[in-house]
Amino acid sequence: MSKILSFTLLLLALGVNGCSSPATDPAVGAGDLGLIEATMQQVQKSYVVPVQPDQLVNGALKGMLSKLDPHSDYMTEHEYRELMSTTSGQFGGVGIEISVEEGVPQVISAIEGTPASAAGIEPGDRIVKADGQAIVGMDIGEVVQRLRGNPGTPVVLTIARANRPIFELPITRAIIHVDSVKSALKPGGIGYVRISTFDETTPSELRTALSRLRQEAGGRFAGLVLDLRNDAGGLLDASVEVAGDFLDSGTVVSTRGRDPSENRIYDATPNGDLIRGTPLVVLINGASASASEIVAGALQDNRRATILGTHSFGKGSVQSIIPIEGAGALRLTTALYYTPSGRSIQGHGISPDRVVTVPKEQQVANAVITFESDLFGALKPTGALAPKDAPATPAAARSVEGETDHPINPKIIGTAPDAQLRAALDLLGARRAAVR
Repeated sequence: MSKILSFTLLLLALGVNGCSSPATDPAVGAGDLGLIEATMQQVQKSYVVPVQPDQLVNGALKGMLSKLDPHSDYMTEHEYRELMSTTSGQFGGVGIEISVEEGVPQVISAIEGTPASAAGIEPGDRIVKADGQAIVGMDIGEVVQRLRGNPGTPVVLTIARANRPIFELPITRAIIHVDSVKSALKPGGIGYVRISTFDETTPSELRTALSRLRQEAGGRFAGLVLDLRNDAGGLLDASVEVAGDFLDSGTVVSTRGRDPSENRIYDATPNGDLIRGTPLVVLINGASASASEIVAGALQDNRRATILGTHSFGKGSVQSIIPIEGAGALRLTTALYYTPSGRSIQGHGISPDRVVTVPKEQQVANAVITFESDLFGALKPTGALAPKDAPATPAAARSVEGETDHPINPKIIGTAPDAQLRAALDLLGARRAAVR
């Protein structure tokens, strides 16, 4: 059975969900297999140092899959076990979200309350070594493996940060438990809920948070801010449930693939809106990807929320996990996501209804957002997969907005100085005043 992934590979904590069947493809020709076998034999015979056959096979499979697009890959048995161990939202490591850009691991954010956050890891940091061993050029699975380890064990990261010399940062690994939902009641009876990732517990955490906030607000919100900034994705089912908690009907997301079995429509549960009648603002930015884009797109197209912030990342592809008995698994892109109105998320992302950029003093210094469309080999929907309309790409949106998107300092998110949050609260406050 395969597993459907609905997240960007920015997350160090990965998730899986759903199921689909791998397509049946023509067998590889004997000549192709002969070429591979002959190459392996030549490497084993002539390479400067001995190489084990399984090392060559793993490398060949990883190369084959990784050349398809930025998110397809071959996972060894160990990497597959690591992936499966993260679905509960708890794992061992340092607690960072990363991407690999041009072979260099780059920090998207340090998860709040983790060793990496306490050590001062910042968005935009490039990790060039782990315990003195170079990790530049490794794929994301290998990087994750280097960073993970038993709780209590140390790892020394060599960090390249803008405008300062390369430095070493010792971090002690720990069990990383990700509380994916955090909430607070803001002035004026406005609820604030931040979702940092979509995992198995996110829908139940959200419902608990909404119930608690409602009690604090005296039974009813004046408005609600759903903060999806810096949320790199997670489980498809979790995103569908979360969107459904703010909808009474309608489509949440659809998928289309080469195999007709991948063409599916995910609808909201009838009468599922938990805050019916309450004005809703959703915050997004360039680090909002995949599952968070599904939620934002669903609430935007169903006219349930105002989307505020900056253009989202644009990761709209579905990865199916296809286990290979005794030999790991394939992570293969099998479909693309579309919003209820038929807009493609892949390479385009979600455009906010109201653009609110991050003030310079709240940005991560000298860091610029990289979008899905900027990645080498990023898929472009064509043919039957092309969207009904041609939505703006993040690059086009940047030219319209007139500013380059810079990542927000994670320590600012949700605090009183947070300019984007203040804009959302002001919008909800103005609407409340208008209906009095």
